[in-house]
Amino acid sequence: MNLTYLLLALGILVIPILLLFVKKTNFYQTIKFALPAVVITALIFSFFATLFVIFGAWVFNPAYLSGTKLWIIPIEECVFYLTSCLAGIAIYQSLNVFFPENGLDKFSLSMSNLMLGICIAMLFFAHLKLYSTLTFGMLFVLILYIEYLNKRRFSYRFYRGYLASLLFFYLAYGIMTTLPVITYMDTLDLRIGAIPFESHFYFMAMLLMSVYLFEWFKSKSKA
Repeated sequence: MNLTYLLLALGILVIPILLLFVKKTNFYQTIKFALPAVVITALIFSFFATLFVIFGAWVFNPAYLSGTKLWIIPIEECVFYLTSCLAGIAIYQSLNVFFPENGLDKFSLSMSNLMLGICIAMLFFAHLKLYSTLTFGMLFVLILYIEYLNKRRFSYRFYRGYLASLLFFYLAYGIMTTLPVITYMDTLDLRIGAIPFESHFYFMAMLLMSVYLFEWFKSKSKA
């Protein structure tokens, strides 16, 4: 038994725990909406992780795992989804409180359209690679729905939160891929350091889904 990946995943909880004690962020009041959002997101992305393992796109290194599994994926992967989404929402919520101005929202649609274009291009060039296809396919559907069908407007605030969250993304994914806890077998062979290009967009899709659900649960509480 090795607790490396589990400790890494749990270590991300430092971010939301610290922000809970910063009263101005109001995260202690909204965490009740964040928890169901991250659980739903973690379950959905755990399903995709299961597919990646089944088809050989991801290979986990047992040397860094506890040996406990959920279906056929390490339990640590599910914990990582929970903690990273919770940390992302905490950062998103805190930035919204400290920087409430939303003037740059007028550029969010252009940014989303750019992301949709990137997704289409990547789906064209990497349609034979499972990790790439599911990652850009998920992100495309999420952005398309949120920008053109969803009535809640939060895209600019999401992109801002995502950029801030890249700090712990690079730390966590950098360790995971350098050790390596996980090896990606089916990618475009484009990397930033040891991190596959696709992982940036996989993380974006994961965070976008959790933030959308967070906003949805908040809006339902006011209805």
